[in-house]
Parts: sequence; C-alpha cells; structure tokens
Amino acid sequence: MALVNMTLQGKGGVGKSLVATLLAQHYRARGIEPICFDTDPVNQTFGGFEALQVQRLALGSDAGEIDPRCFDALVETIMLAPEDAVFVIDNGAATFLPLMSYMAENDVVPFLREHGHEVRCHTILTGGQALDDTVMGLEGLFAAFPDVPVIIWLNEYFGRVERDGKSFQETRLYRDNKARVHALVTMGAVRKETFGVDIATMLKAHLTFEQAVEDPSFNIMARQRLKTMWRAFSAEMDKAQL
Repeated sequence: MALVNMTLQGKGGVGKSLVATLLAQHYRARGIEPICFDTDPVNQTFGGFEALQVQRLALGSDAGEIDPRCFDALVETIMLAPEDAVFVIDNGAATFLPLMSYMAENDVVPFLREHGHEVRCHTILTGGQALDDTVMGLEGLFAAFPDVPVIIWLNEYFGRVERDGKSFQETRLYRDNKARVHALVTMGAVRKETFGVDIATMLKAHLTFEQAVEDPSFNIMARQRLKTMWRAFSAEMDKAQL
C-alpha cells in the first residue's frame, strides 16, 4: 500500500515547499527513498532539490488551469508504484482550487483508497497577516475531502498561530474537525536575523539540511543552527508519526 502525501494550501509564501522538503528528508532519514513530485505550474521550488530527485510535473500551462491528462499520469504513477512506496507531492498555490475540484470530480481519493493506497493532506497555518488566508485554505480542504486525514503545520515564523489570544486548538474550526486531524506539527518561531537567514540561504541554494551542514560556505555557527533546526523539525515529525 503506497502512502501519498500531498501539500495543499491556497496561500503562497507560507512554507508549503519547505514542508515538502522536510517530509522528503524525514523519510530518507528513516531509510525510505520517497518518490517526489513538484506540480506547481508557476514556481517549482521543491523541484529544484536535486538531492531529493524531485520530478517536475506541471499540471497546467498557466495559473488556474489544470490539464487533466497530466494529473491522470500522476495517478497512474501512484497506481503502478511498489506497495511500500511513499510519495511526497508538492502542489502550487496557483492550482489549489482547480486541483481540489478536479480530484473531487474524479473521485481520485476514493479510487486510490479502493486500490489500497493511503492519502494524507498536509497544509500550513501561519501566524501574522496570512492567518486568515491560510485558515480559508484549511476550510476548503476540510470541505473538499471530508474523509482524508489532514496534517496541519503551524508555522510560527511570522507570529504565533492564534487569534484574540486563543490558539488554533481552541478554535471552533479545530474542535469541529478534530477527528479529521492526523497531527499538528509545530514549526517553532526562530530569530529571523540568524536562524531565518540560514534556512532561507539553504532553501535558495536548494540544499537539504544534510548537505548544508557539510557545506563550507556556511560558517560554523550557521551550520550549528541548521543542525538545531533539523533536530527540532525531526522531533516534531516523529511525534506526529508521519
């Protein structure tokens, strides 16, 4: 039975591709070589990570359009994969709504499940100004896929994920959908001038944590901070049983 992880969020720039890279590195650290796809027709950040052997697959020629035949090919790849395969599929913000519509209209998730595959959706909630937009994306996911486990990544880089002093876990949205939530993964706040710059530099160079901590272009303390961040991310993913 293949495990299919899909990142889905309608708001761009909130860490979706970072989540995809973290997942891929998490599985590799456990001795599992994930099959990775980047389907963003606009900005294929995940696809730039050569060490993760990410395959680029544009679902459409421009934002908001999906060529069903492209996604058909991806589903067929999943169907033909070994039973123990693990997929990490990063989907672009630009195709968030049309992709969900296509999957719902074609019963993609039930079809994969009928053939023994497990599907999980990963989405991001971020603090700060993007909170409302990411909440809308999460609500859209819950509505489109009422029986798919959702992993919610709480990205605190732009601030705590809370409204009026209440955490996400205290909201009605969480309480009403708690049974649907496979796990909450906290991406803790870091100092932007040090940790933030280091991880941004690593991502811009399309390096994994393992590559970055061995790269002499990062100074000693930058590599130490990256090690610290990877340990924190890894512990969160272990706790979430991903």
